[in-house]
Amino acid sequence: MTNEQIRAACEAILFASGEPVEISRIAQALELDADVVSGALWELSRSLDERGSGICLLRLGSKYQLCSRVEYAQQVRDVLDMKKNAPLSPAAFEVLAVVAYNQPVTKAYIEQIRGVDCSGVVATLCQKGLLEEKGRLDLPGRPLLYGTTPDFLRCFCLSSLADLPELPEKPDIDVERDDEIDNEQGEQIRDFFQNGEQEAID
Repeated sequence: MTNEQIRAACEAILFASGEPVEISRIAQALELDADVVSGALWELSRSLDERGSGICLLRLGSKYQLCSRVEYAQQVRDVLDMKKNAPLSPAAFEVLAVVAYNQPVTKAYIEQIRGVDCSGVVATLCQKGLLEEKGRLDLPGRPLLYGTTPDFLRCFCLSSLADLPELPEKPDIDVERDDEIDNEQGEQIRDFFQNGEQEAID
């Protein structure tokens, strides 16, 4: 296969899938090395950007997906008669931040950090596809472990978890000011999630 054919084959696979696809699966289907497929996907992404296509290629960890561009979301909604998703609550953003930076984590860990019951919030985030079960912890009761999903990366315009902003350094301070600093750090992280939330339309 020529480079152009490889790029076209990748585009066809992603278009037909409609969901994020592991690069290893694409490589296996094309009987090519993953590095070759990765290069073809990079060329495909550049080509879509250069010609101002309404479609863009997203990298979500080790997966790739074709999506419409965010700037055309309203027009897509109008044609497909889609309703805009309800915004996430502050509690949901906080839970997402805890999981994103510490995953995989148990619900008990999240509740220990936040100091309140998080059962409903975790369930809602799982229903929205932003969190998912990642197995069970090898402890009595075998509690479930939770982590973020490719949809989480897509909604916050991240290619991988490595793109998350670094947590601010916590300086040596008096014990009396610990809570104040923790609140400041929490606000910075919540701001990132609230300001970075984007809706991606397949």
